[in-house]
Amino acid sequence: MLSTVLHVRAANCVAPKSYQIDFGNLPGSDVRRAPDGWHAIVPLGGAKHRLWLRSLPASGSVVVLDLPLDADFELRLQAARRFWLALEHRPLGTPPLDLPALKRRRLILALRALDGWQEGNNYRQIAQGLFGSHRIAERGWKTDELRAQTIRLVKLGRRLMRLRCRALLHKGRRRNDSS
Repeated sequence: MLSTVLHVRAANCVAPKSYQIDFGNLPGSDVRRAPDGWHAIVPLGGAKHRLWLRSLPASGSVVVLDLPLDADFELRLQAARRFWLALEHRPLGTPPLDLPALKRRRLILALRALDGWQEGNNYRQIAQGLFGSHRIAERGWKTDELRAQTIRLVKLGRRLMRLRCRALLHKGRRRNDSS
C-alpha cells in the first residue's frame, strides 16, 4: 500500500475532541469496496486524501488513524497531519510527496537527457536540446561546464531508469539514515 494512504478505523472510545466521519455521505468522495477492504478518496481542504478501511464504520462513528512505526512512518505522519488540518479547516501546507522545485527540475532534465541518450545523440546534441544552442560554446566543449552537467544528467537518468524511478517517490531519502 502506498505510504500516503491512511488506515482508518472506528474508535473504541471517544476523546474530548474527536471526529465523526460518515463515509456513506461524504460530498465529492469516492468510496469503493475491494477484496482487502474499503478504499476512499476524500476531497477535503483543497486536497485529495486517500484512506483505507478494513470495514466501514457505522454512520456517525468516531474514527482514528493507525500509523505503523515502519520505514514510511514519516510520510504517513505528514499525510495524517494534512488530513487532520483539512478536518480543522486550516491551511494544509505542501503534500508529503511534493518535490522541491529545483529537484523536480533536475529530475525532469535527467529524464529528458536519458531520452536523448537512448535516441543515440551525443552529449553536445543533448546539451543543445536541454539548454539551447546559444549556450553551447563553439570552442572548449571538452572543458565546458554544460558538458559536465549533461553527462551527470544522463548518468542520473540511467540510474533512475535502473531503479525504476523509486528515487522520485522517496524524495532521495535513505532507508537507513541514522542522522
